[in-house]
Amino acid sequence: MDRNSILIEADELLSKLENKNLRIFDTTILFFGNASDLTAKEKYEKEHIPGAAFFDHNNFSEPNSDYMLMVASEAEISAQIGNIGISENSEIVVYAPGILPAATRAWWILHYAGHRNVRILNGGLDAWKKAGGEVEQGERHYAPVEYKGLFKRKMLVSKNEVMEAMKESKVCVENALMNESYQAAHITGSTCLPCTDLMLGMDAFVEQNLITEKLKKGLGFKRIITYCGGGIAATVNAVAHFMIGNENVAVYDGSMYEWMSEGLPITETGDGNWAIWE
Repeated sequence: MDRNSILIEADELLSKLENKNLRIFDTTILFFGNASDLTAKEKYEKEHIPGAAFFDHNNFSEPNSDYMLMVASEAEISAQIGNIGISENSEIVVYAPGILPAATRAWWILHYAGHRNVRILNGGLDAWKKAGGEVEQGERHYAPVEYKGLFKRKMLVSKNEVMEAMKESKVCVENALMNESYQAAHITGSTCLPCTDLMLGMDAFVEQNLITEKLKKGLGFKRIITYCGGGIAATVNAVAHFMIGNENVAVYDGSMYEWMSEGLPITETGDGNWAIWE
């Protein structure tokens, strides 16, 4: 895979709107805000790309987990993908206004379920508007279909697999949170590459040469495991590794919320709160 197979620019998406096989999803997750603020779905209903449906991350998450947004069972994910109108032949575009990690998380889940034709709208809704794209209000749905996933289980790892990776010098465990979070607490032996170093603001990826420069050390490892607070920001780094052709990458879904709760080995090199960002 490369950048062009992972990202789509707004002008190209504009040219595809009449494609009957196209499925566009607003994948917004809200990390901050007050109880009185709009929900992610309400934000979508207020303004979205014409025809776009809402990708509710809660529907792809294990409802009985002790930790937030832990990926649901394979059977449930397949059912939910079909419920939102995605077939094996659909062309999918995901975006999340002002929160690129929500879009990379959706991309990761869909690829984990075996769908290959998924791209992220680089620049999100702002790029769409700047390219002359219109927006609409309300709610859209695609007709449900049957989806049979062919899951790539190596794309997600458990805490036990991370524990084993800590013994392997050829496996890199990479923290995607800010340096302040990493210094406050991190999985022992892990490195730090803030996902913000790979993004322009919170909407787009940086230029490809900068991604290559940031990630080139990872090419020396036989496997990379990315993690963060709750398995969302980590997908930015994971997707970026795919962009430079390194697909032997996995996301630790439980990340620091699970790791800290389970009392697993951490290193603290500074003061502060590790949970600065998800």
